[in-house]
Amino acid sequence: MLINWASRSMISLLKLFLLLLAGNGAVLAQAPATDGDVPRPGIKEVQVPFASLRPNATFKIGGTADWVLVTEDAIWVAGTKPYLVQRIDPRTNRIIAKVRLSGEACSGIEFGFGSVWVPVCGKHPALVRISALTNRVTATLPIPPAGAEGGIASGGDSVWMVTDKNGTLSRIDPAANKVRQTISIPAGSYNPLFANGIIWVTGFDTNVVTSVDDSSGRVLASIAVGPKPRFLAAGAGSIWTLNQGDGTISRVDQKSSKVTATIRVGIPGAGGDICFGEDSVWTTVFEVPLTRINVKTDKVSRQWIGHGGDSVRLGHGSVWLTDYHRGLLWRIPDNQLPSE
Repeated sequence: MLINWASRSMISLLKLFLLLLAGNGAVLAQAPATDGDVPRPGIKEVQVPFASLRPNATFKIGGTADWVLVTEDAIWVAGTKPYLVQRIDPRTNRIIAKVRLSGEACSGIEFGFGSVWVPVCGKHPALVRISALTNRVTATLPIPPAGAEGGIASGGDSVWMVTDKNGTLSRIDPAANKVRQTISIPAGSYNPLFANGIIWVTGFDTNVVTSVDDSSGRVLASIAVGPKPRFLAAGAGSIWTLNQGDGTISRVDQKSSKVTATIRVGIPGAGGDICFGEDSVWTTVFEVPLTRINVKTDKVSRQWIGHGGDSVRLGHGSVWLTDYHRGLLWRIPDNQLPSE
């Protein structure tokens, strides 16, 4: 009896443990970005406190703040509670428009053809089109993003978005608001980027970046990069992939389609962002909210550590950086960000 009771007790405890483990896993899988579950040592020899920076403007966006877009005359940023995209005038540091969304912005924000394009997730995933002239939603297209932490691109004569996990790159005609071509790329690809007539798409599940000709839709190459490539940027003749698997950045030459450098940044794990500007590559992730990489040496030149981070863009003489968890957007003058 004692042995049977003990066995039953152990089985019950094991079931409870597995249930709790599964529940925690589900919560983490649903989170747009996780914090603290993966060590992020960064590059200690070039680290300084993030608190040493002094934003010249701070904007309260919502419960969370994510996905920043810089255009010629505006800054656009998405938030939750409620679901909004907000437009900021960089000349006055004022929020001049708030555009309500049908769900959470989950796969980037892009500008093209006089509009801001926002993929949304939720019960009714879709692609929302906002007029940059009127700041109003002009269309909600039944074209779903492949998932959270995806992306969207605009270039040539089309808008580009991966629309399922099987690797369907959809080419959207902005004149008709409809998909006019689908292109098969490696399954588990999510994030497209347009650069010089080529669509580059990171393959998170296959550890590649795939190039697609924008005029024909023909797949040109799939290039092996670092583990779990997610976000990407273009600049200095290269494509730069932020590899969530090990926290490195792969540099791919746009002409040769070959990896020319693998840069140790020390920021593995979900979430984060990457962009190019001021002759540098910039990354952000929780607890290492800003990193600057010298494109001449392919090394981290400065890294700011502390609370905040998750989305970053450069423009109008500033770095625009979100604090996802506190729902903030910071404007940091670029003269505070030395390259060495």
